Amino acid sequence: MPAIRNISVGLSVKDGHVLVLFGRDESIGIDFYRAIGGGIEFGERADEALRREFLEELGVTVEDSQLLAVAENIFTYEGSPGHEIAHIFAVDCASLDALPLDAELHVLDEGSPVRWVPIGGLREGARPLYPSGATEALFALVGAAA
Repeated sequence: MPAIRNISVGLSVKDGHVLVLFGRDESIGIDFYRAIGGGIEFGERADEALRREFLEELGVTVEDSQLLAVAENIFTYEGSPGHEIAHIFAVDCASLDALPLDAELHVLDEGSPVRWVPIGGLREGARPLYPSGATEALFALVGAAA
């Protein structure tokens, strides 16, 4: 039986933009954004996993994080079912804040592109932000900052 995956993801916000991974589900031909992060390992706290994932995926150190939401997602990706519990954090990282808004990074272990995208564009819904719950958490974060 497949397992439920616990993940930690982070939203880094700068000047009305959020840093996201660009992805595509080839099985249904849909482009999407994904918050940066990954699996929580056994014995690891969600905030520790977040820091480890940002270091592994982007080579940066997260200085601070704030839990925004926990969301449960049941989904299909590349034709396979998935079930996850996502811990969604706001992320403070001086290295990311120093990047210009036109910078393009790549996930170190798999090569997916990572870019700043305007938060306003997420309201239009042309390309979804995953995991589910991340968009709502982002809007609550930027609404609280305004």
